[in-house]
Amino acid sequence: MSKLHKYAFADLYNMTSGISSTKEQAGHGAPFVSFSTVFNNYFLPDELPELMDTSEREQEAYSIKKGDILITRTSETVDELAMSCVALKDYPRATYSGFVKRLRPKTTGIAYDKYMAFFLRSKYFRKVINSNTIMTLRASFNEDIFSFLTLYLPDYEEQVKIGDMLYNMERKIIVNKKINDNLEQQAKLLYDFWFTQFDFPDEKGKPYRASGGQMQWNDTLKRYVPIGWRVVPLLKVANWESNSQPPKSEFIYKPREGYVRFIQNRDYGSSAHKTYIPLTKSLSIVDRYDILMDKYGDAGAVRYGIEGAFNVALGKINVHDKNHREYVRSFLASDGIYNYLHNSCMASTRASLNESNLAMLNIVIPDDSIVAKYEELLREIRDSILKTNDETAKLIELRDWLLPILMNGQASVED
Repeated sequence: MSKLHKYAFADLYNMTSGISSTKEQAGHGAPFVSFSTVFNNYFLPDELPELMDTSEREQEAYSIKKGDILITRTSETVDELAMSCVALKDYPRATYSGFVKRLRPKTTGIAYDKYMAFFLRSKYFRKVINSNTIMTLRASFNEDIFSFLTLYLPDYEEQVKIGDMLYNMERKIIVNKKINDNLEQQAKLLYDFWFTQFDFPDEKGKPYRASGGQMQWNDTLKRYVPIGWRVVPLLKVANWESNSQPPKSEFIYKPREGYVRFIQNRDYGSSAHKTYIPLTKSLSIVDRYDILMDKYGDAGAVRYGIEGAFNVALGKINVHDKNHREYVRSFLASDGIYNYLHNSCMASTRASLNESNLAMLNIVIPDDSIVAKYEELLREIRDSILKTNDETAKLIELRDWLLPILMNGQASVED
């Protein structure tokens, strides 16, 4: 059992607020770390996904260097406050959001950066944050909280062993995500090639339209489609279904007989907040292949892969012919349809996706033989994605099981 040493958090790190920026500065300029990047990652990505137009003075004042910890300073709920993300290298010219605090090490040889990434997201530290946060309209991580937080850390050498082991697991999780992102992109490209450009393989295996396949004008879509293909309203081939919202008093957070997984939008980004509710006849249950869509927030985003009952922020698309499910899923996930649904929701007084939005959509119905080939290809891709998700879930479960026993000194990592 490793001995734990007591430290004041403020003795190990200096805390600094982030940059106050405007909408006009966003989208161009130097690399930028947003609230969402910090919230969704244990470690900063090698390439930062966002940009902000900042001055050299700002880049110096709000710099990001190896060993820095970025931590979210505000949230609507305590559970999502003070989520951390660690920089494992210097990020030249990069700055960070005003909704984020930067913790910069005061010393070396006491807190190991990779270890801290997991320690600060452990259940132990989450409990410390929860017990020290005062809720007003929003939860806030400030200097007062930071100044009296106490950390219990093992010897530095032990931190290195634990941090490196957990980091290797996290890298595998990240690799799995990249594999699945690539598979999703392949699926989108295949749909575009077959059903937007209409270059699906003809009887000779050649691209249909590019090889002179016959086309006919469709007045509804105002474009040419392959001859013999129909165009119908989406709600002729599928229907929209909503679910009821049980009271929060019925929520539990571990599996139990008679309960079912309660699927929420955030579950598609993280498995950290699994929720279960009593299984009743009134609930609509989805399997892993069923199609769900976000009604709020990222309205129009297509979801799948979790079995259970979905909450009121999600809607289910029931495809009448299950042999067309992958085709309809691809149609809804295509960039044009997503953008239309998302923008039409954002333009309304209440940004919520509903059946009336789907009623405006028309869908091309291809020849059965073409759909059958497409369904077969897409099912292989979908199965691969779900298999990788299962592997990732097991890694996360193992990581989360190891975290508390390693960090409270109950177990140690052998050389």
